[in-house]
Order: sequence, then C-alpha cells, then structure tokens
Amino acid sequence: MSCNIKSSCKVRTTAPHRKLRSTRWFNNDENPSMTALYMERYLNYGLTREELMSGKPIIGIAQSGSALVPCNRHHLELAKRVREGIRSAGGIALEFPTHPIQESSRRQTACLGRNLAYLGLVETLYAYPLDGVVLSTGCDKTTPAALMAAATVNISAICLNVGSMLNGYLKNDLAGSGMVVWKGREMYAASEMNREEFMDYVARGYLSVRIEVKNGNKHMLILYRAPYVGHCNTMGTASTMNALAEALSMALPGSAAIPAPYRCAYETGERIVEMVHADCKPSDIMTRAAFENVIATNTAIRGSTNAPIHINAMAKHIGVKLSLDDWDHIGFQIPLLLNMQPAGEFLGEEYFRAGGLPAIMAEFLDAGKLHPDALTCNGKTVEQNVRGKHTWNRQIIRAYAEPLMKEAGFLHLKGTLFNSAIMKTCVVSTAFRQRFLEPPDDPNAFEGAVVDYHSRLDDPMTPIDDRSILVMHGAGPMGAAKVVNMHPPARLLRQGITSLPCISDGRQSGTSGSPSILNARPEAAAGGDLALLRDGGRLRVDLNKRRVDILIGEEQLQGRREDIKVRGGFSVPESQTPWQEIFRETDQLNESMVLRDAVKYQRIAQRWEPRHNH
Repeated sequence: MSCNIKSSCKVRTTAPHRKLRSTRWFNNDENPSMTALYMERYLNYGLTREELMSGKPIIGIAQSGSALVPCNRHHLELAKRVREGIRSAGGIALEFPTHPIQESSRRQTACLGRNLAYLGLVETLYAYPLDGVVLSTGCDKTTPAALMAAATVNISAICLNVGSMLNGYLKNDLAGSGMVVWKGREMYAASEMNREEFMDYVARGYLSVRIEVKNGNKHMLILYRAPYVGHCNTMGTASTMNALAEALSMALPGSAAIPAPYRCAYETGERIVEMVHADCKPSDIMTRAAFENVIATNTAIRGSTNAPIHINAMAKHIGVKLSLDDWDHIGFQIPLLLNMQPAGEFLGEEYFRAGGLPAIMAEFLDAGKLHPDALTCNGKTVEQNVRGKHTWNRQIIRAYAEPLMKEAGFLHLKGTLFNSAIMKTCVVSTAFRQRFLEPPDDPNAFEGAVVDYHSRLDDPMTPIDDRSILVMHGAGPMGAAKVVNMHPPARLLRQGITSLPCISDGRQSGTSGSPSILNARPEAAAGGDLALLRDGGRLRVDLNKRRVDILIGEEQLQGRREDIKVRGGFSVPESQTPWQEIFRETDQLNESMVLRDAVKYQRIAQRWEPRHNH
C-alpha cells in the first residue's frame, strides 16, 4: 500500500499567477531596502538571490525529531526525502526545529509541552517567509501541537507521521511498546519478577536469549521489544493522533499506518507545493464534517482517551464548535472494527498490512457513517480516497456489520461528583463487566467505596478490595498535570484481578487498557468535589444515565469544603519554571486544555501581515 496523492490539482513547477506570501519578504517592489535586508543572510549557506526572488513556494519543514525525542528522531532522515519532493515540485525547502516533546522522559509531564510547542510553531509560521509547511509528527503531543498551530496561522499545511515501530515480541507473543511498561509493572507488583528482571523486561530493544535456573529447572527467556525506529506500535495516543490527522484529511491517505514512511515523505513534499499553488489551507479542510469523521474513526480504531482533548483543541483554534457531547452523540454508537493492542491482539505492522485507515473508512463509507464530500489534503474527497479500499484480513479489521463490539465510543458523564468526564467503554474487559456491570437488577451501574489512590496502593492498611473504586485527584492542568495509570494492588493482582474502576481529573496514557473515568471537571485544584472524597466514601456509577454521583450527605461535604478553605485551599505542587506558572492559566481537560487567550487568534496569516523589523 502506498500513499494516495493523485490530485485534481495540476502540478506546477513555475511561479504561480498570484503572489505568494514569501514575496513580501524577498521580492517587495514597494520596499527594496527591506527586501535586501531579509534576503541577505539567507545567501550565506548556498541559497541564491535568483531562488529567493523567483516566486517559487518556500516550504517549511517543522522538524520535531531530535536526540531528545527518540520517537520522532527518524524524521531527521525522512526530512531528506521531504526536501527532494519539495524541490522536484518546484519549491524551496527550509527546515527548522520545533520545541521537543517526548512523552516518556519529559518531567514533570509532557502535558506541559503541547501548548508551548504550539506557541513556538505559531510564531515561526507567522513571522517567517513561509508559504506552506510540512508538519513532522509522531509522539503523542507533537501531532496536536503542530495541527493547532497550523489551524491558528492557516497557511498550507500537511502532516507526515514518523511511523510506528515494527513488531516486538515476548517469547512468541506480540509485545506492544508502551503497554509493555504497564504489564511489566503489574508483574513486578505481583512479585512475578524482581527489580532487575523488570528493568530488563522493559529495556531490551534487541533479540536476547538467556538461560535462567529457577527452582532447579532451566528456563529460556526470550525478549524482543522496541526493535525499530518510530513511535509506539499500539493504538496509544501516538498512533491515535496520527490516524486522526489522516481522518481529519490533513495527512495523505494511507500514510499514518506506514512504518518508516520513506515513500510518503517524498510524496508529502511534492503535495505541499501543489497545496500552496492551489491555496489549499487548513480552514478549507478542517471543517465540522471532517471533525465528525474523526470522532467516528476514533471509535472504530479504539482510540486514546486523550483524543478528545487534542481534537477539540484543534477545532477551537480553527473556529469549529466541538464538545464532549458530540463525542458521545456521534461516536458512542459506532462499532469497534480494529483488533489492535493495548486492548486487542495485534500491532501496527498488521494494521498497516491489513489496509490501514483507508480500510476502516471504507467500511464507514459503505455504512453511510462518513461525510463523503469532505475535502482532503490531496485535493480529492474522502469518498474518492477510500471507496473500495476494504481489507483482505478480517481478523484485524472487521466488517462494519460484524464488529468486535457494537457500541464502542466514549460516554460523556456528569453528576454530583463532577460536571464533565469521559469513559472509554471499549476497553471494559469481560471480567470487569461481569463483576461490576451485569447485576440483573441494576445493569450497567454499580456502587462502590472510594480508595484515595495517592501513594498508598500497597499499604496493607489501605481498605481496598475487589469492589473498590480507585480515585486520584489533583492531576489536572491546574494541579500536578500528570498521567494517571491506576492499577489494583499487588495482593489483588496475585488473585487475578487486573482492573478496578478508576476516576481522576487527570489524563491516562493511551497505551493503558484500564476502564477509567477521566478528565473530570472541575478538577480538584479548581474547587472540584473530587477533593472531598475520603477512603470509604461511596459513589454510584450509572452508565445508562451517564452519571456519577456522591452518596455522601451534603452537610458532611460542606464541612470538608470548609476544611479545605481553612487550610488555604486545595494543595497543588508549586510551579518550578515560568512556563509551569503560565500553563496553569489553561482551560481544563474537558475544554481541551487550550490557552484561554490563544483561541481569539485565528487565520492570522489572512488577517494581518507581520510588521517589518526595521
């Protein structure tokens, strides 16, 4: 399978009839002295006056790869092919770095990086002589940061995913990146491996055969994981966001699933030059219809719970109204079609070989669940790109009428505990459903006692059992802004209980497969009632009514509110850098965590021209 780039737009390699944005820097007849100033330093590494004054499109390559961002590092190689594509189509390529965001190593949390990378990229795209941009994406938040910036500035833009890793294995089983960490943590907590074995389990990125002696018996341990460049090969946040960039029509059809997409790199470079000549901008592509296609697609691929945060942020910056109610109303009844880890069986390689996202969208098109006329970045409609692209492997991608699960989308929950939160229903296991959601007199609902999760999980005095509800508060943007991947204590894991209901005002890793209620608003740090919960307090979760309610008297709750007030408010970690303090002025997770004042700046390349610097 290759990228589909055939377009109704004719390729042109000569100067277009209209003047491009970059000519305001390099060929301004009204101000030759400023033209000379802007052009002069670009000549010091080989560009010529003739090139810069030719009227050819100047294309930025927003480089997200670096040694700090190993998931995206392969873009340093892919950019060479992007350049060749740009040059062959008659453009001039200028590569520049973006703020690094590496999900697994950025402290205190990569959550801080999305809006900072967004701001930096907005300034770069607006303030420099660029007619279009190739957005190099991959690791979780690099994709939304890039698309949010493209939406704000609104010059021609196209995404190129770095690609997922090839398959990894543990013995004979597929072992997905990211989720291997969570599985290893569970095994370590359950005393199935020691600390050294845990580190070894996670860290080995090559074939390793080791003979171990346990209880007098020899065992062969074969480890094989993270064997290739790229981002996580499970349907975590990275694979989700790049699939949704394609579903949004901001990446070439079929490109998001390709490991190490050299061919698409060249074709993406060619296509961005065509988009500039056609004046095809994010505002032409990122429409309400396109966002509705994204919501349906996210359900079908079992996408990450982080998707609504990032997709709704893009919508805000392009000026499209989108809410969590839309994710419920449009997405909940969509069936699950893709059998991929963390909650499924297969990995990114199989997904790609089975047809990738076009095979998913072909099923939706036949079922009438897509907006077929939505424009895509290759100049065609969604229907033209995906019709007939059905898979040949029904073990990996199911037919619409024979899904893995019939109603697989997110629920938007409300109640007396919070005003808004989401739950990913398609990761609910059979064991969890039987234990919590199948009482004959109260289906899809349960009550349970709260356990405050914070640093007390394996304390034998913590009152936790197989009916407890784990709660972590203070994890939203105004609080610690951290990832919450909650799991049962070791003693329950040893009994085979691998998941409990979890509730938090924070985010969860997309590679986690636990059934959780997340992104609760108001968060504890903003006065939310999650801060009032104590061990033993009871909650009622009713998925039919889409509610979570506190089963505690109002007088008792008011007393706890007064206690928090007397203590100076809910305690949050102090800001340690200037940006951490600024970041706390963002909206909460259900409102997509955008900088509040940023959304008033839309389509700025059309509204203003940057002021001269002299």
